[in-house]
Amino acid sequence: MLRRKARRAQEDDHTDPLDAAQERRVRAVLALGGVPQADLLDGVQQVRLRLLERAASGREAPRDVSAWAAVVASNLAMDWHRAKKRQERLGERLASLRQTEHPSGEDTSLLSLAVTRGLDELPDAQRQVLVLRFYGDLPVRDIAEELGIPEGTVKSRLHTAVRALRARLHEDEVV
Repeated sequence: MLRRKARRAQEDDHTDPLDAAQERRVRAVLALGGVPQADLLDGVQQVRLRLLERAASGREAPRDVSAWAAVVASNLAMDWHRAKKRQERLGERLASLRQTEHPSGEDTSLLSLAVTRGLDELPDAQRQVLVLRFYGDLPVRDIAEELGIPEGTVKSRLHTAVRALRARLHEDEVV
């Protein structure tokens, strides 16, 4: 009963779901988990968001918000490291592909320059799936797994990227 009243008071007052001490604890857990200083504020906001989402879904408030927030912060730190490792693996894979492709600098033709320019103009997400699919020769399923996104999203990004690149090449009158 008291928790319900406290939750209603929080919702009515639109107060911060984390008090100053809880926020310091979340920051400490994130920092000890290896999250860089620049990303700590984002981590604290993620904990707040999850607490607000929990309240909005009608679930009961955690008995000990401070302990709950610390566990969520710890999980966020692990997620941050997983994402960092995934990006590093992708970078290594792309670097190895670049080394074996054209070591003699044969890619100075007009088409290669136009494709490179077109790739540079694509949004990061589209360029990433395009490079992994056509330069890395990875199937859609592997790209989806590696990036942690649905296969349909990979297909959609590929379609949009190819269409944009084709339009760019026609504009430059390369093809």
